[in-house]
Amino acid sequence: MRVANAEQALEILSDNDVIWCQSMAATPYKLLQGLAEVALQRRNMTLLQLHTEHSEVLSDPALQGHLRQRAFFVGKSTRAAVNEGLADYVPIFLSEIPKLFRSGEQPLDAVLIQVSAPDAHGNCSLGISVEATRAALQVAKKVIAWVNPKMPRTHGDSFIHVSQIDRYFEEAAAMPIHERPAQSKITTRIGERVAELINDGDCLQMGIGAIPDATLACLGNHKDLGIHTEMFSDGVLPLVQSGVINNSRKRKHRGRIVTTFAMGSQQLYDFVDDNPQCAFLDVEYTNDTSVIRQNKQVMAINSALQVDVTGQVCADSIGTKVYSGVGGQMDFVRGASLSEGGRSVIALPATACGGKVSRITSLLAPGAGVVTTRAHVHFVVTEYGVANLRAKSLTERATALIHIAAPQFREQLAREAQNDWGLKVHI
Repeated sequence: MRVANAEQALEILSDNDVIWCQSMAATPYKLLQGLAEVALQRRNMTLLQLHTEHSEVLSDPALQGHLRQRAFFVGKSTRAAVNEGLADYVPIFLSEIPKLFRSGEQPLDAVLIQVSAPDAHGNCSLGISVEATRAALQVAKKVIAWVNPKMPRTHGDSFIHVSQIDRYFEEAAAMPIHERPAQSKITTRIGERVAELINDGDCLQMGIGAIPDATLACLGNHKDLGIHTEMFSDGVLPLVQSGVINNSRKRKHRGRIVTTFAMGSQQLYDFVDDNPQCAFLDVEYTNDTSVIRQNKQVMAINSALQVDVTGQVCADSIGTKVYSGVGGQMDFVRGASLSEGGRSVIALPATACGGKVSRITSLLAPGAGVVTTRAHVHFVVTEYGVANLRAKSLTERATALIHIAAPQFREQLAREAQNDWGLKVHI
């Protein structure tokens, strides 16, 4: 049923409804703005989500008792609310979220989505973000959509027929643009070091940000690279255009880029629009370890906030303050490890706070979340070097990691490794 605006579309929501919101750059933020108004007339609704764009309005304290956000991944829009107790954070592997919905472990009453205009056959597309929304659509009782003619039409698991949408409104609006971050000497050097670990024929997983972009910029002389990832951004485009990324050696989806969402520039969105070379698939599939491992030479490249000298990786919090989420890091670190010839990299700057704080530490900050365990870590890379932790003892790990810490912290780290862990490190 077509209606005039978001508020009318949302009128079918009821007290106590549990709602899933399509996330990332496809966030139906026009619906969320309407939800902030409609929720004031309801009680005890819950909004489940990943990172959402332009959703700050839902953190209004006036919504307490009416609507509470429950984030499986925390972003800029929800970070303050989560850390102030106005919203909830649920640590979970990204691959597990669809299973919660399909099994009924997490009941769903409604789904909010942003889709492309229907084609000649009545099919709309979820566009640049499928993630767990495909699973949510399969189980929810009410589907509410913002039809945006500017949403790219993507291939894969993204299609929904207009007849399956209970209420929708139409409004054209530009997709959220994420400009490529500026490179520094540090991120450039890290990218160079990571690129040195990548071989011809590797199947890459990477995220968004300066380090992935710096790494991709160094791969112009490589051959036959593939992409199987949970997300990608603009850094892959020059390599696709030059033929470096051709997906020719992949065992799964040969010849195609596999992802579950994309985020970046309008050029990126134009590239994925109606492009059968790009498959946007359910995250339960893209991040399934048993699927990832079927490709040879999987190279998983992820980041961290802090790494201790034994190799424990904190990636979702700064101490007790939640910063992001578990996401798909472990899905791909483990999948890469099980892949024939596969490897994984945790890449991070050696310091934070303008060089005042070492990200390589003897102990993680109190409350820090271990996303990737010391048993799973393979390579750790900073601008100062590469530490290979695979099959290494605690002493060997501490030695390798301290040698890639910023020089001004190495002696202190060696002393702390001795005091905290009883490890004798020679620097």
